[in-house]
Amino acid sequence: RQRSCFIKTGMTPLMYACVRGDEAMVQMLLDAGADINSEVPSTVNKHPSVYPETRQATPLTFAVLHGHVPVVQLLLDNRANVEGALQDGAENYTETPLQLAAAAGNFELVSLLLERGADPMIGTMCRNGISSTPLGDMNSFSLAASHGHRNVFRKLLSHSEKEKGDVLSLEEILAEGSDPGEKRLAPQANCSGTLRTGKAKLRALRESMYHSAEHGHVDITIDIRSLGVPWTLHTWLESLRTCFMQNRRPLIQGLLKDFSCIQEDEYTEELITHGLPLMFQILRTSKVAGGFPSQYFLILISQQLSVIFTQCYGPFPIPKLTDIKRKQTSRLDPHFLNNKEMSDVTFLVEGKPFYAHKVLLFTASARFKSLLQNRPAAENTCIEISHVKYNIFHLVMQYLYCGGTESLHIRNTEVMELLSAAKFFQLEALQRHCEIICSKNITTETCVDLYKHAKFLGALELTAFIEGYFLKNMVLLIELDAFKQLLYEPPAATSAESPASSPGLCSDILHDLEKTLATRIHSIHLSSSKGSVV
Repeated sequence: RQRSCFIKTGMTPLMYACVRGDEAMVQMLLDAGADINSEVPSTVNKHPSVYPETRQATPLTFAVLHGHVPVVQLLLDNRANVEGALQDGAENYTETPLQLAAAAGNFELVSLLLERGADPMIGTMCRNGISSTPLGDMNSFSLAASHGHRNVFRKLLSHSEKEKGDVLSLEEILAEGSDPGEKRLAPQANCSGTLRTGKAKLRALRESMYHSAEHGHVDITIDIRSLGVPWTLHTWLESLRTCFMQNRRPLIQGLLKDFSCIQEDEYTEELITHGLPLMFQILRTSKVAGGFPSQYFLILISQQLSVIFTQCYGPFPIPKLTDIKRKQTSRLDPHFLNNKEMSDVTFLVEGKPFYAHKVLLFTASARFKSLLQNRPAAENTCIEISHVKYNIFHLVMQYLYCGGTESLHIRNTEVMELLSAAKFFQLEALQRHCEIICSKNITTETCVDLYKHAKFLGALELTAFIEGYFLKNMVLLIELDAFKQLLYEPPAATSAESPASSPGLCSDILHDLEKTLATRIHSIHLSSSKGSVV
């Protein structure tokens, strides 16, 4: 019967005894000459009934797999191969006992196997020789990290430190990839093997960092980072996502502070598609019921996010607004400006008449054409203009009669109202001229009101410019109440005549900032002509 079991499953009686944890039976079989390092056959054609997961497993493998510590101790005392079926110098296609113990989180077994010489750096290869994981072989470090066994991971780490003879620090290992122009002492000849070992350990730690981040074990990820292992954008984002989901604000703040350590060549599409939505979502939630962020960590989080957004926006200038060069279809001598002589249309502005000429206004814009066409039939009827001051209307007419903006003298106190008037009368070139003036005179004190006004008017180019200004100067702006109110407080549902109080006007500003920053990052770091937009 035992012979039949061996033929069908490929397992020996010693293996079955190890599965059951029968220490006495194991000892008896060993005394009877059982092969302590026998393997489950791996040839499919000869042994089709063998479970794929058990191929090349040894008695020690089964004892570890079922957590029978006394049996493992007994096998090792009788000189069982601590690496299972692995031969020196051969590639490993099945898990070693230490890998299994690390994955299970069995601290006692891990400690025992390490004491007997098990190598935590050994990983598992696929049958075709290609790695079974994206970043390399799943060695014991990676398995412990991916399953969240922090104590086991630390045990593996401390043991590998003890095993080192001539130790190169992790800092020295990391420095091997630094600028060749940097002067540093070269390792001595007898350290070359140690250097190779150190680099292998660094690769193992990077892989472990990846797997711990992927599986949400952020504490292990932070432990590895504290050793000096550099972040990748992916591991940083996954760690940040986990901390955000678990509401671990101190860790969120620490991770955000560490963003500056990520190299700019890591700014990939993932930063736009996953990173920005996550960080802006964190910013949305970094407030309390009262509206403004008041708790200590929430304030730090919003400040640190501002630093990141400014860093991502980059040192280049905000893209400038450019004049709209449009040739006037018609113009009149400035002598006729507000001149009653030969005037054939009169506007009433703030109760005062303003004299104009149809021949000019009819082709000036669709708005003026509509005003003239809808004019009452009675002679000498004035066209009343509301919501525009007399001096502002005069500037509009001066622009039309002179055929451009060159002769305009616009005060800073007038530019916002002139912008509104240009938008109302559909004079795009004049509107753009006002937008350029606003962009040149913008300050941290005026930017919020200017943004609200631009949003109210639907001035898209000016709005985009101010959003760039927000991102470039967010570290300063986040300290100002007006900017925090813009970000966090919903606008009051009052009169639509006031840009600052229109309902829903700036309610999606964070979404707009995210889009603007995504466009900027793509232009600087991802487009074929990097930096061309800026």
